[in-house]
Order: sequence, then structure tokens, then C-alpha cells
Amino acid sequence: MPRITQQSPSTFNQANQKLTTKITDLKLKELEQEVKQRASQSNLKYVNLQNFPITPEALSAVPEQQALALQVVPILLSDKEIHLACLKPVGSAFKNFLTDLTNQLKKTVLIYLISEHSLTIGLKQYANLPKKRLVTSGLTVNEADINKYLATSSNLKELNNLLNQANATELVTVTVAGALAMKASDIHLETNEHEIIIRYRIDGTLYTVAELKAEVWSKIISRLKLLAKLKINIINQPQDGRFTINLKQDQVDVRVSTIPTAYGESVVMRLLRSSATGLNFDQLGLKGNSYNDLKKEIVRPNGMVITTGPTGSGKTTTLYAILNQLNDPATKIITLEDPIEYKLKGINQSQIDHKAGYNFAGGLKAILRQDPDVVMIGEIRDFETADIAVNAALTGHLVLSTIHTNSAAGAIPRFLAMGVKPFLLAPALNCIIGQRLVRKICAHCREEDPLDQEILDRIKKQLTALPKNSGRQINLAETKFFRGQGCDKCNHLGYQGRIGIYEILILNEDIEKILLSGQISEYAIQEVAIKNGMVLMIQDGLLKAAEGITTVQEVFLVAE
Repeated sequence: MPRITQQSPSTFNQANQKLTTKITDLKLKELEQEVKQRASQSNLKYVNLQNFPITPEALSAVPEQQALALQVVPILLSDKEIHLACLKPVGSAFKNFLTDLTNQLKKTVLIYLISEHSLTIGLKQYANLPKKRLVTSGLTVNEADINKYLATSSNLKELNNLLNQANATELVTVTVAGALAMKASDIHLETNEHEIIIRYRIDGTLYTVAELKAEVWSKIISRLKLLAKLKINIINQPQDGRFTINLKQDQVDVRVSTIPTAYGESVVMRLLRSSATGLNFDQLGLKGNSYNDLKKEIVRPNGMVITTGPTGSGKTTTLYAILNQLNDPATKIITLEDPIEYKLKGINQSQIDHKAGYNFAGGLKAILRQDPDVVMIGEIRDFETADIAVNAALTGHLVLSTIHTNSAAGAIPRFLAMGVKPFLLAPALNCIIGQRLVRKICAHCREEDPLDQEILDRIKKQLTALPKNSGRQINLAETKFFRGQGCDKCNHLGYQGRIGIYEILILNEDIEKILLSGQISEYAIQEVAIKNGMVLMIQDGLLKAAEGITTVQEVFLVAE
């Protein structure tokens, strides 16, 4: 009788695993053969990345996120060529990527077709590259790439023609170059049913610069997403990214935001120039007692200096100018921002990261353990942050921050609505700055503006109410007002640049009494501040119009 040998479970599993591996290998060989045949039919080269020696230099030529999005792997880099393994080398996004890669590396790109298995193997090699932690992400657009457009894109009509004549790969470059030439702060790209609208925000006002055919949208958005390192295939969710433009005398950080809309996506690009960090306190536009009072308050060793106003009213710029004024080797300054808009030399700037749980309240607690003299908080929006800021101001720190209210006097009820105790707020606050931005008249085409009697009566009503102790009285009978006629220097807009109009509310004993009385109203606080010499924003604006800096119409539009 034959002897039956019973196999152990482990031996059986090993045999089964070998069989499974053999079947998998056969399937992979079949798949590789199919890809090889497809490559031959398409007149493309083929490569199998199993055991292929991919060089780190090649991988470094294409960022991992971009390689993943486009399903490509750079496998070899030589003096004249880069060898690129691709799963699907088709589509406008891929073509734009090849154009960018060729221009960036100045090398010939050789394309190889690969299987999904090879793609997986190749992408895994990125894990072996040394990691570099970058504060900013995105590609760099060099000045050489945009110089040829700057001379021909200096006015709106010429730019419209230039954009409609540009090919798909140049559209983004021309759009950005035009915005730089016109000193725009934002670029808006909006998709409609039949066209794409491109608008620039120049000195706070949006202007339509071009209308393009809807069919070029896919090429524009693909190129933008590649530049900003956004996911190309995600079109139904908001995304945020950035890239950098290096100019000879400046560096421009471009923040890109996309949201889904009915006909595609809406894109807004914020242009942040590093040269704006050099703004001096004396250039803000503060006048008279407002200038003197604020200058005294910001050099106090402790307390809070708060700026108020809607989005886009220049609050962050004012805080940066104050920080530049305070910045010296003997002063430790730390900021907490979301996001960091400009890099300030000699100042420790910390970026909020909500995904990591690093918010304003938690960040402020950590900052106070760093022994700072001056703390700047990007925004106070909740009780926890406000409470920590108030206590920091009471314990020997100068705290700078912003809050969203319509006037300086409105900031106090806003703090109380958050839950801050009046008896803590009163001694903590030094001063509150209410502000707006108005456009300045172009100095090259300024002309006298004959105003009708109704407008003159409105001006008289405001300026005759100026506090006598403000130090800013004028003779209306001898005052002339001006406007911009429009010229080549200002793109025929009549305005060039912006300046702040302010109201500076200084906390004194009278206002502290209102705070501690429990009978708190914005109107009562403002009335006391006016009696103590506070000039209102609209009055400051009209005084600047009387000096020929801005127009009366601009002041009424912004401040009333």
C-alpha cells in the first residue's frame, strides 16, 4: 500500500504563492507586449521600467506632483536630451508641459510609451530622492520670457489685440506680462457660455482687458494649473496654488485660486510684489495730528494698535509699514499671518496652517513663549484669539492686528461682541485705525475739476465740521479741486496709484469711561473721539482732494 505524504500548511502556501506569482508574471508580459505593439503602431519608442536604472538627475527635472498628474516619469538626462516615459502622451496639458520642459531645460525631449506597471515602478523612485522643504511652490517665470510683451501691452486696447493674436502657449505669459505692465494687483479669468473674460484690478477697480473664444479655455487652465502645481483633472472643487516671477529688480509671488462655475472654472491670480515691503510709515498718507498721534502710540512698549476696514482697504500694508518703522536689532518682532503676503527682513513671520491645527489662537500662545517685544496677528476673528491678544497687551507686549468693521469706533463693540470684558479692553487698547484706499490723480494729466453746487455743499458740510483741535483747517473759498483727464502714463484712466484715508481713534479717559459704564454705542464713542480731535475718514479724504491728491468723486465713492 503506497504511503501518502501530507504537506504542511506553510509548504502548501509557498507553492500556491509561486503559482500566483508565475500567473502574474505571465499577465504582465502580455500587457507589456500589448504596450510595445501599441508603441510600434504609434511610431513611439517603448521601455519597460522593471529593473531600469532611473537616474536621480532625471527625476529631479520634473516635480513628483506634476509627474503624477501627467502620468510621466523622466528616466534619463543627458547634455542634450531628456528621456521621458509616458502612459498617455496626448492632450493639451501634456503638450503645454512638453513646451515648458523644453524651454526650461533647453534639451530635446524623447518620448517612450510605458505600461501602468512601469509607471507605478517609476513614480515609486521619487521616494528615494532627497526631500527639499520649500516655503513656496510653483515654477519660476523668468524676465526673459515676458520682456518681449511689456513694451506692447502697456494699455488696455493694445493688450486686447495682443491676447487675441497670441497662441495658446503664450496666452498666460501675455496675460501676466500685461498685468505687470499696468501694475495690476489681481488678474481675473472668468468663463462664460461663449467667451472667456480677462479682467485686471488696477488701483482697486476692475477693468475688462480682453474677451477670448471659449475653445481656448482648456489650454489656458491646463497651463495655469501646471504653473501653480494644481491638480489638472480636478474641476469641481476649489484649489489654491502659487508660482513665482523673477524680475531684474523685483520678485512677484503669484497666488492662484480656482473655484468651479457653471461654464468651467473661475481663476483669480493675486500679484504680490516684494518691493511693497519697503513701504515707509511716512508714505502711508497720514497727516496732521493723526500722523503725530499714531507715531506716539506705536512706540509705546505695550498695548494694542488695531486697524479696521473691509477687505482690500490696505490694513495689512499699514501694519507692514508700522513693522518697518519698529524694526531694529534691539526689538524682537514676530508675526502670525494667513497667508504671509510679503517677506520682511529681520522679522520672524509664521504661517498659519489650519490642516495641521496651527491657528491664530494656538499660534499666538506659542509666539508669546518666544519672548517677543512686538507681535503682529493677521486678523482677530474669535474670542480665544482676542482674549489672548488683550492679555498679551496687558502683560508688556505691543500687539498689532486687524479686525473687520466699517469705522474705528465700530471696533470696540465688535470686541465686546466676541466676549472680551470691557474692564480688560479699556486699558489694553492704545488706538484704532479706520481706513480706506482712494485712487490718486495721475500727475501727468491732472486738470481742474469744476464741481457743481450740490457737490460743493456736501464738501462744505463735512469740512466745516472738522474739529478745531485737529490742526487741519482749510479755506474752502480759495480751494480748487482736480481730476485726471487720462493719458498714456495712466492707461487713460485718470488715476495712478492709491493712498490711504484714515481716522485715528485714541483711547483716552473719556472713552474708557464709556467702556466701563456699560452704556456702550459706536455713535457715543465716535462723538467723544471727534471732540478730542479725531478727523473722520471722509474728512481726511476731502482734505486730500483739496490738496489735489485725489478726486472728490473717489472720496465719496469709497468713504460714504
